[in-house]
Amino acid sequence: MVDEIEALGTARANESIEIQPRVASLIDHVEFAEGQVVRKGDLLVALENREIVAGLAVAEASLSESRSIYERSKSLASSQAISASNLEQLLAQVKVDEAQVAAARARLANTRILAPFAGRVGLRRVSPGSFVNTSTVITTLDDVSQIKLDFSVPETFLTVVREGMNIVAHSLVYPDREFLGNVKSVDTRLDPISRSVQVRALIPNTDGVLKPGMFLTVDLQRDRGDVLVAPEQSIVPEGTRQFVYVVKDGKAEKRPVILGRRIPGFVTIEEGLQPGEEIVTEGTHKIRDGADVETITPARANAQSTTG
Repeated sequence: MVDEIEALGTARANESIEIQPRVASLIDHVEFAEGQVVRKGDLLVALENREIVAGLAVAEASLSESRSIYERSKSLASSQAISASNLEQLLAQVKVDEAQVAAARARLANTRILAPFAGRVGLRRVSPGSFVNTSTVITTLDDVSQIKLDFSVPETFLTVVREGMNIVAHSLVYPDREFLGNVKSVDTRLDPISRSVQVRALIPNTDGVLKPGMFLTVDLQRDRGDVLVAPEQSIVPEGTRQFVYVVKDGKAEKRPVILGRRIPGFVTIEEGLQPGEEIVTEGTHKIRDGADVETITPARANAQSTTG
């Protein structure tokens, strides 16, 4: 017997961010087009940086001066014309100026917004000359070369789902297509309310037909192994007990059984029957224990119905 479930999942981009500046400034020029595919490191937006460039020049000039003073003073230290403490102060000033130059260069680098990974940019939300700050969203960047599919499965299927296993996903948008992927990771915790675990699968999306936010379904199966089943109509309930009529030596034998899980049209038998035994499936409300039973084959039944 195989248990089947249909897990509902949400497609997500492999990588997805909102492009925001790290410094407040005016937009000097925009280097991308809406919907453009960019590579990692491509320039997206350049911010106005004249004040930062001037600040960097001042910091570099201060560093050049402090280094010059330090080098001259160091040559005098051998003749003890300058104390060791003063020389240490001059060296400290050099390090402070170096840090200020590094900070100014970092601020200058922040005026050039680069793509942190390859992907497709979204709609542009600003224009050249716009003032932006660290909370302004300039555009979005999504890597959809492969899709992350997050779905949940009940804890009874924990033994089925494992990292690396292959899955097949379906979409209502493309009913005739199957999207093949594999499980990337299984969450370490179960939801205490739903008793389900989150699973993340990766699906290649080279043609870009899958979009972030789409709903996909994943069919999972769990093999319970071989089980003994009987048709539901063969079960005769009496109070809290369940019985079937077994045909043995031409007579009906009323036998108690213990039922297991129900599946459409059948029920599993935990105890009371053996594989291959013949049971009554029709007319159970008329038959009695020990009654004579004649087995009619389908061909003979058809012949009787024709002649009758």
